[in-house]
Amino acid sequence: MKILLVGGGGREHAIACAISKSPKCTKLYCAPGNAGIAAIAECVPIGVMEFDKLVAFAKEKEIDFVVIGPDDPLVGGIVDEFENAGFRTFGPRKNAAILEGSKAFSKDLMKKYNIPTAAYETFDDAEKALEYLRTKADFPIVLKADGLALGKGVLICEDLAQAEAGVKEIMEDKKFGSAGNRMVVEEFMTGREVSVLSFVDGKTIKIMSSAQDHKRAGDGDTGLNTGGMGNFSPSPFYTKEVSDFCDKYIFQPTVDAMAAEGRAFHGVIFFGLMLTPKGPRVLEYNARFGDPEAQVVLPRLENDIVDVFEACIDGKLDQIDLKFSDNAAVCVVLASDGYPVKYEKGFPIEGLDKFEGRDDVFCFHAGTKFDDAGRIVTNGGRVLGVTALGADLKTARKNAYDATEWVSFENKYMRHDIGKAIDEA
Repeated sequence: MKILLVGGGGREHAIACAISKSPKCTKLYCAPGNAGIAAIAECVPIGVMEFDKLVAFAKEKEIDFVVIGPDDPLVGGIVDEFENAGFRTFGPRKNAAILEGSKAFSKDLMKKYNIPTAAYETFDDAEKALEYLRTKADFPIVLKADGLALGKGVLICEDLAQAEAGVKEIMEDKKFGSAGNRMVVEEFMTGREVSVLSFVDGKTIKIMSSAQDHKRAGDGDTGLNTGGMGNFSPSPFYTKEVSDFCDKYIFQPTVDAMAAEGRAFHGVIFFGLMLTPKGPRVLEYNARFGDPEAQVVLPRLENDIVDVFEACIDGKLDQIDLKFSDNAAVCVVLASDGYPVKYEKGFPIEGLDKFEGRDDVFCFHAGTKFDDAGRIVTNGGRVLGVTALGADLKTARKNAYDATEWVSFENKYMRHDIGKAIDEA
């Protein structure tokens, strides 16, 4: 079948690699793609939010199957557009993608269906939010922009002064645009964060694997929040006890809640969890593969991913025996120095050829493109995701860091402590 993948980041490169292994895929297109994806797919210069152009392209090429990578088009209703035009599409429709698209919606859903999460209040008036913070809040406290903010719309405030500045940033200065029209004020939870990715077909949920992200830009979890500077999978802290609790009180109840609300979810649900002293709690939901979580989970998938995608659409996920290799993966993101604020682009990248033909080390492209001379150059804050497999997490971590030395570009920056928690397990 002819498949169109929408997106152009490291997540989409990982998805594209998985799709390209499927005997069902005879031709793969990617819009807009990047310089790495171009090695395995025909990249098309159409943006992820250009729905009309994407649907027209699918019609022109007689595409059989569409896969959506990023959150913005999912929340914007791209799956509805493709399905209404007759295309089988993997991803949640707009009325289900709201699980990620509105933090207020997801918190209200959890409250209604008794899914464990942090205590919260929602505000669409800055003055009322400030009044609450000044009179009723315990610090530290968490402020979250309601809508999508590239993973950066969450502020942890240590005191009232920081909280007041946060309200101004989110609701008055609109740092995150319309995402800040509403704001969730949430209890600060302590514990270890774990991500769990799952496939969902509207009623059945199958867990892929756990992972642990590193959001802050600097070593020792310092600096600003980013889209993610690296991660590892599986998480040693995601024990059978935790898994059993989540299956019973979080995973299936979330799928059932969405179905009960008339918002049947077909696609990937990413559960951001906090393992608190009182048990697991939901921090957030994402309605798609994480980035860079996809880069450590998908290389370990043993199934034909197209079979799994189709089962999610058709409500037949219960017939799939989901299998992952019994090993570990670590991803270290190579970024442009200055990310996530200000950075230069356009630097040539050397050493990418060393990854060719390897099935244990991968270099997933995120912010890359071809320059006029045909060289691969940097084109974003997060440039590459160097991912390595290993028999265990420590081996995978060593393999990943060794491989980061194969690649060079002028303003290369990375964290040197990805997977430090592995030593504490």
